[in-house]
Amino acid sequence: MTIAVRVLAIVLVIVGLAGTVLPALPGVPLIFGGLLLIAYQDGFNKVGAVTLAFLGVLAVLAVLVDYVAAVLGAKQVGASRLALIGATIGALLGLFLGIVGLIFGPFIGAAVGELIMRRDMLQAGKVGLATWLGIVIGVAAKLGIAFLMIGIFAAKYLLAN
Repeated sequence: MTIAVRVLAIVLVIVGLAGTVLPALPGVPLIFGGLLLIAYQDGFNKVGAVTLAFLGVLAVLAVLVDYVAAVLGAKQVGASRLALIGATIGALLGLFLGIVGLIFGPFIGAAVGELIMRRDMLQAGKVGLATWLGIVIGVAAKLGIAFLMIGIFAAKYLLAN
């Protein structure tokens, strides 16, 4: 049972890392779940409640940063609600088109949403770019927090007596 639990925990962390980039997966919560599972399996001897609470706060922060970065990027240039919906749809559809879809899907979706709403090509381009930049900044911050969580956990786990 111990090996199966550890394998599951490692799979959760790896899938969680992928999920920090892929919009369809809850990346950081999966990472937190994997780390929590490792701590539980060890009886919380090496990584205790204080560290896990801190990692939980970081996980919540990562989710908030991801959402807020995209919205702030779009709002900076006056994006409509339809542009934000378009960016989300573009990101999800982009999953099926590989890396190119992941990179350009949110941009195209936001631009199309804004174009439908306001019928202004220049504004649509600005909104698409600002939304895309917000998403990129959010993903970078989320990745940084994810690796910070893993690093803190690993240090605590490996340095425990």
